[in-house]
Amino acid sequence: MVCRLIRIYGIVQGVGFRPFVSRLADRYGISGSVCNKGSYVEIIARADESVIGDFVHAIEAEAPERSAIVKVKVMDSPVDISIDSGFKIALSKHEDGQIFVSPDIATCPDCARELFDKNNRRYLHPFINCTQCGPRLTILDSMPYDRVKTSMAGFPMCEACSVEYTDMDSRRYHAQPVCCNDCGPELYTLVGRASESDVQGMGTDSERPEGAYGAAALLETRAVIRNGGIAAIKGIGGFHLCCDAANEAAVQRLRQLKARPMKPFAVMMRDLEVVGRECRLEPEMEPLLTGPQKPIILIPRRHDSAESAELDSNIQEEIKTNSQIRHRLRIAASVAPDNPNLGVMLPYTPVHMLLFDYPDDEPISDVLVMTSGNPSGAPICMNDEEALKYLSPMCDIILSNSRDIRIRADDTVMAFYRSKPYMIRRSRGYSPLPIVAKRESSYAVLGIGGELKNAFCLGDKGLFYPSPYIGDMADMRSVRALEAATTRMERLLEIHPDIIVGDMHPGYNTSEMARVIAEREGVPVMEVQHHHAHMVSCMAENEYEGTALGVTFDGTGYGPDGTIWGGEFLLGDESGYERVGSIAPFIHAGGDIASREGWRIAYSMISTALGSEAANRIGETLGLGDEKGRQSIDFMLGNNINTVKSTSAGRLFDAVSAVLGIKSASTFEGEASMALQFAAERAEAQGISLAPYEGRLMNIDEEQFELCTDTLLMELAARSLADQDTDQLAYLFHKALADMIVIACCYQRTRCEVNVVALSGGVFQNLLLLRLVDDGLEREGFKVLKHGVVPTNDGGIALGQAAAGIAALRDEEQNKEQ
Repeated sequence: MVCRLIRIYGIVQGVGFRPFVSRLADRYGISGSVCNKGSYVEIIARADESVIGDFVHAIEAEAPERSAIVKVKVMDSPVDISIDSGFKIALSKHEDGQIFVSPDIATCPDCARELFDKNNRRYLHPFINCTQCGPRLTILDSMPYDRVKTSMAGFPMCEACSVEYTDMDSRRYHAQPVCCNDCGPELYTLVGRASESDVQGMGTDSERPEGAYGAAALLETRAVIRNGGIAAIKGIGGFHLCCDAANEAAVQRLRQLKARPMKPFAVMMRDLEVVGRECRLEPEMEPLLTGPQKPIILIPRRHDSAESAELDSNIQEEIKTNSQIRHRLRIAASVAPDNPNLGVMLPYTPVHMLLFDYPDDEPISDVLVMTSGNPSGAPICMNDEEALKYLSPMCDIILSNSRDIRIRADDTVMAFYRSKPYMIRRSRGYSPLPIVAKRESSYAVLGIGGELKNAFCLGDKGLFYPSPYIGDMADMRSVRALEAATTRMERLLEIHPDIIVGDMHPGYNTSEMARVIAEREGVPVMEVQHHHAHMVSCMAENEYEGTALGVTFDGTGYGPDGTIWGGEFLLGDESGYERVGSIAPFIHAGGDIASREGWRIAYSMISTALGSEAANRIGETLGLGDEKGRQSIDFMLGNNINTVKSTSAGRLFDAVSAVLGIKSASTFEGEASMALQFAAERAEAQGISLAPYEGRLMNIDEEQFELCTDTLLMELAARSLADQDTDQLAYLFHKALADMIVIACCYQRTRCEVNVVALSGGVFQNLLLLRLVDDGLEREGFKVLKHGVVPTNDGGIALGQAAAGIAALRDEEQNKEQ
């Protein structure tokens, strides 16, 4: 007999891990105990050596579905125990070390069945959960994860729930949010527009506001949606705005109220059958769509009658025989205008499930718009005060509840690339699951993130914790949300940063926030160039250390030379970089408006190349603005007013979209570039018929190279003037740009013998460009690093900032030792 101390690190709190270990110990006849230590679960086990080995193997092989084991340590126990002492679950203790906080988890199948079981005491309970599901991060005040340290502390368990909570054989043993209709939080409605005095007098969510309660509140909300209205609905990490996705008038009204004319809305669908009816669901998507995270997934939508042949025969017959049902079940065109994909998720809370199905109530649409509940530019609303102030002008009813949200967590958004998830927005269900570093460090760091799509990242003891999505920092409400979230996450994860890392841009709110936090915490602040942060983020996600060539293409990054960067080739590692190449620079004339109106960039490039007289004739033919607008740009170019040199790849895409007559301006970030991508994908699907691009791909000088993207744009303009097929030209641009990138990487390899390329930046959300570049580089024998679980857009740069910060502290220490 031996006595061993076993430590399990990872997501092992709030997922039924301790009772699972206890049951395994009984199976193997092991004496000892299991205890939650905050940063890990500790087991003392006494048995034969071989039995303990089998026990540890079973822990790793059979761990609860919602757990995530990062590592296991087995060592001699400092204390011995009696063989006949049995096995028990000890009270939680708190010790310093690596911290693992579970993300929020979607309602599990067992709880979903109980929710609609008339014989179950939690029948229709809108907060049903167990150890395998329910809120985690968003209700947590501090570690370890115990009920008294969550927003459920204010809801004492009834006797029946208490019995389950303390019964080791119950599925709700130590399920911290456990409750029922008798002792849990309560639904209620806040109806109508709130006056300023109403909002100021609201106080906290725990105060009982006026409105309908319980089942009546839910039924009233269903009626509003059924009748074409808009509802604000409080979920796990914040509010959604919801309407019938099959009701064109309702969707258009929501667009008007939310001031969101074109950007796609996410759609929540009742079940997989509905998803299959509306979308071309690939087999690899289904486990993620139905799993514990339930993110929004971008799925190709169905369009024509030919695709309907793939539908389930029962659905086909129903649509064929009932024209009313057919009309009601189809997604409205304005949900995702001019977009071949739908952002789809399945119900992930009991309230969502009850919205779709409520016994004895009238039926409701099986497709619901479920978009973030926030004013444009602001973070998602998380409490009644914010909902009344900001959402009541956008909706007809607010369905809230008395369980407080401690930290915002918007929905996660994913695409699929080569049958694997490709993160667009990392939040609910994933944050703050850590990214494991290649090696541990004794330093702690806070990467404050980007100005757009902000999420921050805390790093400590070899782990990087990306935060839930915050939003765009141009709005001061988002800045305040960022400050509150960093404070809370530092406390939860017990991380006290040694350094704060921000962007190099002097005018960003995040740069100022980095300085404010550094001053408050008495630590230094460090600046990392935007595209270097992108590159290091990709390297860190792939656990790559060493020198790489970073191809970082996005919209805007502050260059140390005072220009706008955005189509960059950087050679370096986490400690530093050299800019070795870029796309051809152009003059960005017109400031922020030119960032939204791609025709201005296009005209500026043509005018610079050919002069204003020829450019004006071409601009008029191609529909690049009006004469007054073109004259304004020529005036700025001629007098060097409101102009800056730029290598922004994002603006290049916008310019090409305008030149080809696809979209001359954007109402949301990336709109024109997305339309260009969709056109190219249509051409690829139909077959390429145009002659390939034979122009020069790159120019080289002693210091750095430039891709000939300026001459490529001129060639596309000439072909567009010759009325060549627009979709084919869109594909030609993608293929030519990909060829330029590949040949540039090959050239750089001859100069420095670096064979590793990291692809990052928001432009690589374009999966067509990503695939063309990826395939080209692999054919040339490169090792290609790409994103997967961390966004390639600005939502991922905080990881790069944090990794660069750790590297800087480590380099500083090594220099002192020398």
